[in-house]
Amino acid sequence: MLCCYSATTQPFPTANTSTAWTINGSIADFEIFSNVTTNTRVKFILHRKTNESRFACGFYCKGACTSYLFGIFILPSGLYANFPQAPEVVWSANRDHVVAHNATLNFTASGELVLQDADGSPVWTSNTTGKSVVGMNLTDHGNLILFDVNNMVVWQSFDHPTDCLLLGQKLFQGQKLIPSVSETNWTAQEGLFSLQVTDKGLIAYVDSNPPQVYYSKLVPVKNTSQGKSYARFLNGSLSLFLHSAEPSHPVDVISMPQASSQFIKLMSDGHLKLFEFQGDWTVVADLLTSNLGECGYHMACGRNVVCSSNQQCSCPVSTSSRIDYFRALNYREPSMGCSEITPLTCNATHDQAFIAIHNVSYFTFGEEMEDYRDMKNVNLKACKKACMDRCSCKVALFRYGSDSLSGTCYLPSDIFTITAIDERVWFEFATAFIKVRNVKSPSLHASQRHDRSLVAAIAGSAIGSSVLLLILIVGFLMFIKKRNVELEEEYIDQVQGMPTRFSYEELKTATNNFSKKLGQGGFGAVFEGTLTGGSKIAVKCLEGFSQVNKSFLAEVESIGSVHHVNLVRLRGFFM
Repeated sequence: MLCCYSATTQPFPTANTSTAWTINGSIADFEIFSNVTTNTRVKFILHRKTNESRFACGFYCKGACTSYLFGIFILPSGLYANFPQAPEVVWSANRDHVVAHNATLNFTASGELVLQDADGSPVWTSNTTGKSVVGMNLTDHGNLILFDVNNMVVWQSFDHPTDCLLLGQKLFQGQKLIPSVSETNWTAQEGLFSLQVTDKGLIAYVDSNPPQVYYSKLVPVKNTSQGKSYARFLNGSLSLFLHSAEPSHPVDVISMPQASSQFIKLMSDGHLKLFEFQGDWTVVADLLTSNLGECGYHMACGRNVVCSSNQQCSCPVSTSSRIDYFRALNYREPSMGCSEITPLTCNATHDQAFIAIHNVSYFTFGEEMEDYRDMKNVNLKACKKACMDRCSCKVALFRYGSDSLSGTCYLPSDIFTITAIDERVWFEFATAFIKVRNVKSPSLHASQRHDRSLVAAIAGSAIGSSVLLLILIVGFLMFIKKRNVELEEEYIDQVQGMPTRFSYEELKTATNNFSKKLGQGGFGAVFEGTLTGGSKIAVKCLEGFSQVNKSFLAEVESIGSVHHVNLVRLRGFFM
């Protein structure tokens, strides 16, 4: 039996066994949704419409429509019910194996739902043969159910989530949301992102080897409930039931706007977004952003990238040489990431080195991520050696607090987005030592010798005529330097509210000749000290500054005027 109808007809939410639906390719067999960007066709099999929501299941295709999904879609409802907006797929049976024209969905006499491709090969089945299934129903909440003679649920789509959650749906421990590759490629994106519930909480993983956590909402109590832990999409929240089952209150929630026509979707970039129909399907909440920030997602800027404020993406660079180890995949779109110019190989360790990126954070940092630390209570040297000795290690991330000899070492096998941080408002030190490979060109040394000979010849002919000019330049620069120092001293004396200006001898005495080093940041070392009155201080010695200028003094004045419970106060400076 072939059953098909237009979406403009009355809803038909149920079907009996011994029924079949075939994709015959006839345009009259489909409801067409077209706009300037997409052409979507839907063949409705079941259709459920209420005042709050509107769902359908059937065959779905886009564009040229040479391949089809069997799935469940959500459509505009209420005031928007007549909008020509394409439905959104919220569940599919065959996203990893799309079917062609003349594919068939069979609801067999034995109570099994079977999707067959055009050649008759089975693509998907509900595996419900012999379980007394007598009918199929699409509920008000978009749940496709196979039920028995007692009207009991035998199989339901809510138990097999793909990349979306609908209102009322649960994500149980052991299940995963896995995004599709893209909006046009429905294949499950295995090996990159997943969202799942564990006995610790709700966790979003980067499915690298081993998996890395990029988001977690953890509950620090052991599971005491009888059943599985789960998260449930309720109107206004994604609620966690880890240690108790409903009707008890959830142990934690992720709050969100309330509406009757919504769905949650794990996107191909790892974001978990809440969609609502407002004339079109609109993102009304990005549910993980508040915890992670602009650079917090591991793919915020792609792979092998440093992300700074306002999501500025750049490839890692070496500060000690002019060698480029990474290049942007697309210079016009830096957020797409960078690639190694010379890939690492396990049999070329003698050519490998590290480039250091100071003052960083990484998405696996945090006390709740302690299971993902490779080494604890180690020094920097041991961390770098461990990465160099481990073929799979791409970066040694060394993180420590007050004692640089006892830090935490992370040795990931993939470099995702590394976040650059402001060391002035961060209470821990972390450096990324990215493993790179130096490749020497066979003609390099010969070229260098030729260059040196050429430079020597040019220099020899020019030295005699340049001596007098050099003497004049040096004399002029010494005069300018002396005058600049005098002007800087005058500037300091004129600034109101400047923090205390210490002498070098005072700081040398306070730090016991700079003997106790607390750590090393991107601009210099930090030492512990005690002032005459007994106050504990930390003294940072800036490196790489040939002279003090007004911008530095203005910064000292600005920081010295800041007072906050979570910030260490600036006591003074020396120059």
